[in-house]
Amino acid sequence: MRIFDAHFHIIDFDFPIIENQGYTPPSYVVADYQDETTDWNVVGGVIVSGSFQGFDQEYLLKALKQMGPAFCGVTQLPFTVTDDEIISLHNNGVRALRFNIKRGGSEDLSKLDYFARRVHDLAGWHSELYIDAKELPEIASTIEKLPAISIDHLGLSEEGLTHLLKLVDKGIHVKATGFGRVELNVENALKSIYKTNPDALMFGTDLPSTRAKRPFEYEDIELIQQLFDEKAADKILYTNALKWYFK
Repeated sequence: MRIFDAHFHIIDFDFPIIENQGYTPPSYVVADYQDETTDWNVVGGVIVSGSFQGFDQEYLLKALKQMGPAFCGVTQLPFTVTDDEIISLHNNGVRALRFNIKRGGSEDLSKLDYFARRVHDLAGWHSELYIDAKELPEIASTIEKLPAISIDHLGLSEEGLTHLLKLVDKGIHVKATGFGRVELNVENALKSIYKTNPDALMFGTDLPSTRAKRPFEYEDIELIQQLFDEKAADKILYTNALKWYFK
């Protein structure tokens, strides 16, 4: 079994950390991640900027350099960022833009249409939304027309699953992450998303599971192996995300 970890955080207090909604995350540096995953055959992955990192890029560039070329980054940027800055980030391993609707710390949804198109046209990036899927109907008409979008943590809520599946049917990708933070039936969501589009699901550990009611456990990987045959599990755990991030 091989794993491409499509979603984890590096939290380095050598760089700015912003308290968010009364929450300050724990330190979790590259060495911590490598120690925790050492036995799991993680052969690549994605460092995702959290709400508590705002628009800081320096922590991410350092972490990407430490992790090596099999890893890439997802960052938060103000829409006033220059083209040169986006290209520079791309050349240093960043591959996507994040809109953190759930927690803040990123640009807001009013900039989604313009900004998602801009980074895609300029650098081939997709855009990622941390949003409760029950809110998707308000922006579905915008998202459907955008070139490349993924949604974090299975869309978070049971109430939002129907809306999420409609977008999956139109090519939206979904992170199979944060099983301990969602308010839905994880098994049903995984099976429903895979049935709708086998290329859509992308596993990630979500380490160090900031604010999750239950932190990531290795059993979350085993659940995917139990629910799906070997070929499908390999798509979810490895191939889908590899193709999405390293187009």
